[in-house]
Amino acid sequence: MLNTKTILVTGGAGFVGSHLCERLIGAGHDVICLDNFHTGSRDNILHLMDDHRFELLRHDVTVPLCAEIDEIYNLACPASPIHYQIDPVQTVRTNVHGAINMLDLAMRAHAKIFQASTSEVYGDPSVHPQVEGYFGNVNPVGPRACYDEGKRCAETLFFDYHRQYGVNIRVARIFNTYGPRMRPDDGRVVSNFIVQALRGEPITLYGSGLQTRSFCYVDDLVRGLMALMEAPDTVPLPCNLGNPAEFTMRQLAQLVLEITGSRSILIHRPLPQDDPTQRRPDITRAQEHLGWSPSVQLEEGLRRTIHYFDQILSGVQDRVPMKVAHLARLRSNGAARLEQAT
Repeated sequence: MLNTKTILVTGGAGFVGSHLCERLIGAGHDVICLDNFHTGSRDNILHLMDDHRFELLRHDVTVPLCAEIDEIYNLACPASPIHYQIDPVQTVRTNVHGAINMLDLAMRAHAKIFQASTSEVYGDPSVHPQVEGYFGNVNPVGPRACYDEGKRCAETLFFDYHRQYGVNIRVARIFNTYGPRMRPDDGRVVSNFIVQALRGEPITLYGSGLQTRSFCYVDDLVRGLMALMEAPDTVPLPCNLGNPAEFTMRQLAQLVLEITGSRSILIHRPLPQDDPTQRRPDITRAQEHLGWSPSVQLEEGLRRTIHYFDQILSGVQDRVPMKVAHLARLRSNGAARLEQAT
C-alpha cells in the first residue's frame, strides 16, 4: 500500500520545482507548492491547480513558516546569473535565511529535508571532473558570490543542523539542467541559444566558446532528486546530480542550429567575470548509492525543449515579453549528429 506523504516544495512554481511537484503528485503524494513568484510562474503549475493533492501557498522562505509536513524539498532561489544578480542581498537571504527557516520547520515537524545545492559551489574548478570531496575555487567577493557562497553557506547549515540537532537531511549539488518550462529570459545558455535561434538572431558565445558544461534533462534530474530523498540515511552526502557528457558552448550552439534549421550566425562577447571554464560532474556516488544515471541524451532533450519554446514563441505571445522576428520551424527529420571536439 502506498505510504502517502505530505511534501512541501519550496520554489515549487519554478522550472525544476514544477516538474518535481508534478512527479510527486503522480506518485500519490500530497504536495504543498510554496513560491513567492519572483522567478516562478503560475503557468508552470496551472495544470495541477484542480488536483485535490495539490495546494499552492504564496510565501517567501525568508519568512518563518509553520506546517504539518513529512518531507521538504528546498528549491527556493533564483538559479540564473541574470536573476540572482538583480538583488544579490536578497539572493543571500533566500539561501541563508531560507535554509534556516526550512531547517527549523523540519526540526519541529520531524521531517526529512532536501537542499538543492549547485555545481557553483565548485566555482571555476581546478579539479576535473568535479567530485564531492573537492572544496572548490570560489571568489567570495565577486558578482556571482551571492549565489555561490549563499549555496555553500546553506550546505553548512544543513550539515550543522544534522550534527547538532539530528535533522534528517539530503543535499544534492545540481549541475546544468534544461528542459520545458525554462524562462525565455532567464539568461541561461540553453534557453539563450534556443530563443536566439528561433528568432533568427545572432547566437551569443562568451569568450572563445570552448568553455564546457554538462547538460542534464529535467526529467532525469527530478528522478535523481526523488531517488536521493528515498535513499537510506546512510547515503553519503552531498551528492552530485548531473549528466557527465561534456560539451563546449560552440558544440551546443551548433547542435541547436542543426535541430532548429536556423540561419543564425555565431558572435562572440567577452567572458563574464568568474564564469567557469569547465564543468563536468563525477556521478560515481549517485550511480553506486542511488542506482541513478541520466538517460536522456542532449540531442533528444534539446528537441523536446526546442518544441516547448517553439510553442511559447509562436502561440502564447502574451506570456512572453518579446516579438518574434523570425521563427525557424523544427525539421521533421533527424538532425546531424554533433561532431566531437578535436
